[in-house]
Amino acid sequence: MVLGPVNVSSLPPSLVSLPSLDPPNSATVLVVDDDPMVLQAVTLLLEDHGFTVLAAVDGVQGLQLYRNHRPDVVLTDIIMPEKEGIALTRELRREFPDAVIVAMSGGGRMGNSDYVTIARALGADAGLYKPFDDDELVDALRTALARDAKSKDASAA
Repeated sequence: MVLGPVNVSSLPPSLVSLPSLDPPNSATVLVVDDDPMVLQAVTLLLEDHGFTVLAAVDGVQGLQLYRNHRPDVVLTDIIMPEKEGIALTRELRREFPDAVIVAMSGGGRMGNSDYVTIARALGADAGLYKPFDDDELVDALRTALARDAKSKDASAA
């Protein structure tokens, strides 16, 4: 998917960030979300924080991008058409047990179901509730990546 230019003035102020003074990250994030505004806003935010971003509009496309590019972390929405984030999480966990997965949700079709908790129970490393602020998102990704690096270091020792 090729994203067109984003009209920053149409985005909510909380989703618009100035370039970060953080040191560049070498991590690649696969962002999977069916909402084009969320996908573009999260992509811009993460790029501002030095991440390389791959974008997918559903779990089918996300799984294919993961297979082809092996990003460092996956940030997936839970409720999407074609293949939902929970199914994506289960397939990634089965095919790539070491995949780092952060699930996000703003609710869903089943009333008050806590989709983030369900996603974590099925293999997501962390979860975020929409709406989240910029720092919360970046911190969740960095924490998941750091936990993964620490786990790999412990395994290598």
